[in-house]
Amino acid sequence: MSIFHSMNISASALNMQRLRLDVVSSNMANSETTRGKLVNGVWQPYRRKMVEIASSNSNSSFANIFNDSISANGEIGDGVKVTKIKEDQTPFKLVYSPDHPDADKNGYVKMPNVDPLKEMVDLMGASRSYEANVTVLNASKGLLMKALEIGK
Repeated sequence: MSIFHSMNISASALNMQRLRLDVVSSNMANSETTRGKLVNGVWQPYRRKMVEIASSNSNSSFANIFNDSISANGEIGDGVKVTKIKEDQTPFKLVYSPDHPDADKNGYVKMPNVDPLKEMVDLMGASRSYEANVTVLNASKGLLMKALEIGK
């Protein structure tokens, strides 16, 4: 294990949380977009996107990570990675607005499946996680600086 291992883990978490913040902001920006994607010549509303994450370890079960960490040469972990950005498949909201240019013959408009309340909760969670990882990164940096001062 290198002396920068903890910093690399924090860096992977910071990158993942930044991507979560980007996806949440994209969802909020498109929460009223009725023409998000053209499918078979018909416009579909914007569909909420979500970040799927996983451990960077190939053997990511708790038992495997625990056994690797107590072995003589086991690494504790390698951080996190984004496996994919997937679309939320919940149905679109129907809003009655007969004057809207995208209204159907009954006057209903398909609106995106973005819930601003869910997005704010995701935003707060990602923001707090980002702050926590910055704190861990600064603590690791402080420990390395103190280790360098031992030789003085």
